[in-house]
Amino acid sequence: MHRLTFKGYERPDGTIGTRNFVGVISTVACANEVAGWISSPRSGVKAFCHGQGCAQTSPDLKVVTRTLISLGQHPNVAAVVLIGLGCESVSIDEVAEGISPSGKPVEKITIQEVGGAKRARDIARSKIAKLRREFLPGKRKEVDISSLLLGLKCGGSDTTSGIAANPALGRTVDMLIDEGASCVFGETTECIGAEGLLASRGRSAKVRKEVLCTVLEMEGRAKRMGVDMRGGQPTQGNIKGGLSTIEEKSLGAAVKTGSRKIDGVFPYGSRITSKGLFMVDSPGREPEVLTGLAATGAQIIVFTTGRGAPQGFPFAPVIKITGNPKTAKNLADHIDVDVSGILGGAETIDKAGCGILNVVMSVASGSKTKAEMLGYEQSMNIYVTGPVI
Repeated sequence: MHRLTFKGYERPDGTIGTRNFVGVISTVACANEVAGWISSPRSGVKAFCHGQGCAQTSPDLKVVTRTLISLGQHPNVAAVVLIGLGCESVSIDEVAEGISPSGKPVEKITIQEVGGAKRARDIARSKIAKLRREFLPGKRKEVDISSLLLGLKCGGSDTTSGIAANPALGRTVDMLIDEGASCVFGETTECIGAEGLLASRGRSAKVRKEVLCTVLEMEGRAKRMGVDMRGGQPTQGNIKGGLSTIEEKSLGAAVKTGSRKIDGVFPYGSRITSKGLFMVDSPGREPEVLTGLAATGAQIIVFTTGRGAPQGFPFAPVIKITGNPKTAKNLADHIDVDVSGILGGAETIDKAGCGILNVVMSVASGSKTKAEMLGYEQSMNIYVTGPVI
């Protein structure tokens, strides 16, 4: 088998992008409008907006800061424009300083300092025009598959997820790991009930303990709230799709991670620079988990769905896969790969896994996903665990 390669964009820090964007990042929810005004996806200017950045506990502010830095360092971003308000708790200077080791230019604009939102918009547009001239469209070069970090997600799950889409993706993950690529999964809530199986795949005793402790802590946070997780995990949509318990959902979700050893567990918002298969602590909801996967540096995210989930992400292409034939037909505008042939025996899991791999490699070299074509990538957020204060 020939070594897998794709055509990507080389960054100053040695990472490889599958896309080439000027990234606009709001450092606080109050700056989202300006960030949105200056984004221009068709021109290669993508904005990440969120609901955090102020009036939060210190631990949460550290997570938000870490996440914004990691997103600014993302391999798919060639240059960064930060938009802040001026009185928020997250420091725009700290975020800029955190991004700078990546070697990419970082511009800072603070709405209160420059004279309001319209003035901030005009200044940002001028800076973006200069950055676009310098960095876009850019030139791709052929690189080894070892440069790829693939994010793994499932959502809108139903019974077909655990018996078709997720097993097929698991085959793809095994092939990629064997070829030298890296993969990362999250959704800690959807490991509850399968944590023993996942922990048994830890490469060391330390990793096995980290997997178990991460899942138990997530479950503990829910218990401390004094509420029943049922209806939230599995969701009402999951239940209508035939998933009766969180354990059933978790067992179906776990198979998308393949069968190879798990090499480490990372806190939310962390960037991953090691090679292998990893877990990042995150919830299951799309706006937060997609952000968490992107923050690791994953240049592509593969997202399996049973009932249909449309979300993409501004900085990383999201490939949608379904094993449900009704979803493949009814939501054709959102589905990139249909593996429903597995259900009737028309397609094997191995063949479907190879098909997903081919799509991943094509997207890595520039083919657009349905979510990218639709521009369905705006509703993002950052995962925090404390109160707004």
